[in-house]
Amino acid sequence: MPTRVCCCCSALRPRYKRLVDNIFPEDPKDGLVKADMEKLTFYAVSAPEKLDRIGSYLAERLSRDVVRHRSGYVLIAMEALDQLLMACHSQSIKPFVESFLHMVAKLLESGEPKLQVLGTNSFVKFANIEEDTPSYHRRYDFFVSRFSAMCHSCHSDPEIRTEIRIAGIRGIQGVVRKTVNDELRATIWEPQHMDKIVPSLLFNMQKIEEVDSRIGPPSSPSATDKEENPAVLAENCFRELLGRATFGNMNNAVRPVFAHLDHHKLWDPNEFAVHCFKIIMYSIQAQYSHHVIQEILGHLDARKKDAPRVRAGIIQVLLEAVAIAAKGSIGPTVLEVFNTLLKHLRLSVEFEANDLQGGSVGSVNLNTSSKDNDEKIVQNAIIQTIGFFGSNLPDYQRSEIMMFIMGKVPVFGTSTHTLDISQLGDLGTRRIQIMLLRSLLMVTSGYKAKTIVTALPGSFLDPLLSASLMEDYELRQLVLEVMHNLMDRHDNRAKLRGIRIIPDVADLKIKREKICRQDTSFMKKNGQQLYRHIYLGCKEEDNVQKNYELLYTSLALITIELANEEVVIDLIRLAIALQDSAIINEDNLPMFHRCGIMALVAAYLNFVSQMIAVPAFCQHVSKVIEIRTMEAPYFLPEHIFRDKCMLPKSLEKHEKDLYFLTNKIAESLGGSGYSVERLSVPYVPQVTDEDRLSRRKSIVDTVSIQVDILSNNVPSDDVVSNTEEITFEALKKAIDTSGMEEQEKEKRRLVIEKFQKAPFEEIAAQCESKANLLHDRLAQILELTIRPPPSPSGTLTITSGHAQYQSVPVYEMKFPDLCVY
Repeated sequence: MPTRVCCCCSALRPRYKRLVDNIFPEDPKDGLVKADMEKLTFYAVSAPEKLDRIGSYLAERLSRDVVRHRSGYVLIAMEALDQLLMACHSQSIKPFVESFLHMVAKLLESGEPKLQVLGTNSFVKFANIEEDTPSYHRRYDFFVSRFSAMCHSCHSDPEIRTEIRIAGIRGIQGVVRKTVNDELRATIWEPQHMDKIVPSLLFNMQKIEEVDSRIGPPSSPSATDKEENPAVLAENCFRELLGRATFGNMNNAVRPVFAHLDHHKLWDPNEFAVHCFKIIMYSIQAQYSHHVIQEILGHLDARKKDAPRVRAGIIQVLLEAVAIAAKGSIGPTVLEVFNTLLKHLRLSVEFEANDLQGGSVGSVNLNTSSKDNDEKIVQNAIIQTIGFFGSNLPDYQRSEIMMFIMGKVPVFGTSTHTLDISQLGDLGTRRIQIMLLRSLLMVTSGYKAKTIVTALPGSFLDPLLSASLMEDYELRQLVLEVMHNLMDRHDNRAKLRGIRIIPDVADLKIKREKICRQDTSFMKKNGQQLYRHIYLGCKEEDNVQKNYELLYTSLALITIELANEEVVIDLIRLAIALQDSAIINEDNLPMFHRCGIMALVAAYLNFVSQMIAVPAFCQHVSKVIEIRTMEAPYFLPEHIFRDKCMLPKSLEKHEKDLYFLTNKIAESLGGSGYSVERLSVPYVPQVTDEDRLSRRKSIVDTVSIQVDILSNNVPSDDVVSNTEEITFEALKKAIDTSGMEEQEKEKRRLVIEKFQKAPFEEIAAQCESKANLLHDRLAQILELTIRPPPSPSGTLTITSGHAQYQSVPVYEMKFPDLCVY
């Protein structure tokens, strides 16, 4: 019961004290005396200068009642303060607010949950009042600390614990609403406050149901859930806090999230971490998304030596953040994202290589295997993130990223890549090559350029094709798939999947457009380079079925996307050259690979003949395929790539009807208006330094001597007759001095005709190839075995790696004359 005074003393007391005393009834159960409260309110509004005294006196009474545990009178005092606070809006209210906040602090410091909840409710009401002018001296440090502590309440009674936590969350929400809108009073965004507010909200959010299966933004909770569920209320408050964050204080709000996830070890499993960052990315303003991504990258760098699953959890969070940010503003962090991810990809491969080298038998080996699998999880997460990020970039940025990744791919013998592989070793280098090419494959997926020059500029095409000469068949597969992504501008690749003889290409409904001028120029400049890598790729000894399928798809896509009449002729020449190489087999390929090349040639010629729709050409191809079906099914893809296919012992005894003949193809195409002069010139790949750089033997060693003999444009019936013409008699006839003048005239005529009609790229390639061929063959001649002559005139027996030629008089061999060839 409040202290009562006598009438004479009461008359001497200040009026505001008398009005305050009158609102308290004899019995606190009766509640606030409303009539006297109206008088006090009228007095406060009429004389606002008395508000600070009213507040001070009410605070004095409340403090006394709190100490004496008079909860009833405490409730009445707080109700009176709330009504005065809501009724009075003037400059003089600021001193009253100080008294009010002092009383709220008293309630929050008490150990009684009811009083803590009461003080929180009063503070929330105060927080919703908009003040005309800010109070720069007012600070809320105590309230931030107290409300945060209430969020972590561990009361033994679950209902009371929940009630206190809800009060703490609502109090934090009130502090945020009261302070966050005033730019001059930004103390709430200071790290010491955010380090208390954010973890308190996340602590309560951990109780929420699993929601990581949501695809879109997290749904807003209902009003009932906000009041009854601490997790939902905390999530709503967290979302509101982030929504009010600006450019200058965004990082302060995000960094405590990392500290909380680290402290509670929530990166593995990372469902809660993913949920938190989904809320962050959907709540902040879109133009600030790159700040969050930068913070995740920075944290990934800081935790680079942690367990693989922890790093994988952080990378998966980055993936979710990137997936949301890619729909809006990425900002200037594009290259930084890829650079950081590629750096961690290298680190992961390095850790994996070190574990494999340091592993031993027994239990340690089992642990090494487990860590190896964990590192693969990290690597797959990085590749997935790179691919998703790259596929959502605009085309101009995607081209830059493609160049950036390609510049990181290490190629043996070169120093053009920018990735440090000194600590990886051969196994680690191969692993990083595969990872980078897989990343590049994902970035190029879905890329549609209007012209092939945009998709495959020279600065990108050259290193990509260099990688296609690497010895590992899996690396070559990835390179070919990257090229398919960039070439296939009309989504035809799925229709070409699998190498096979297509009965009717028209059933595929292939989409194509007229070749533009830019694409024609691209093929004139880079066509020989593409043909060369396809040619060499077919002759690799470790090829598997998928390699042949991808090479077939490459030829088909070039035909669809880039082929005019000139390119078609070049592709047919390439196919015939592959057939010849399989028959002659100077590379000593296994029989399976030789038959695989033959099957690839059959599948492609069947495709291209139907694409250009020349009846005679189609008829010749169909006839050869029909004969092969009956006599040599191992020359067809449907049989050679089938399990347990019977292989022939040799290819030398096969009839000409099993092969595609150059003269018949030229005859069929010539009748339809094609310029077939170049068909009689065997295809010769260009000679470059890439062979040595990629640990390959020189291409000069793979080219037959028949090229020099046939370079005078003399048509040949088939490859079998070409091989038979390479005899010593032919060599003798070629260097015989008799009739030299007529031969020289004919040769000059053919050279002039060739320079008038043949494309410049072909002439340059042949000149370079012949120069290297001649150098190589002369080196072989120097190594010939010279037997003693059986007669005074003297004869010379020539023995090479492939055949032994008949003796010839020494005086008839004039080696300097070989230079004309």
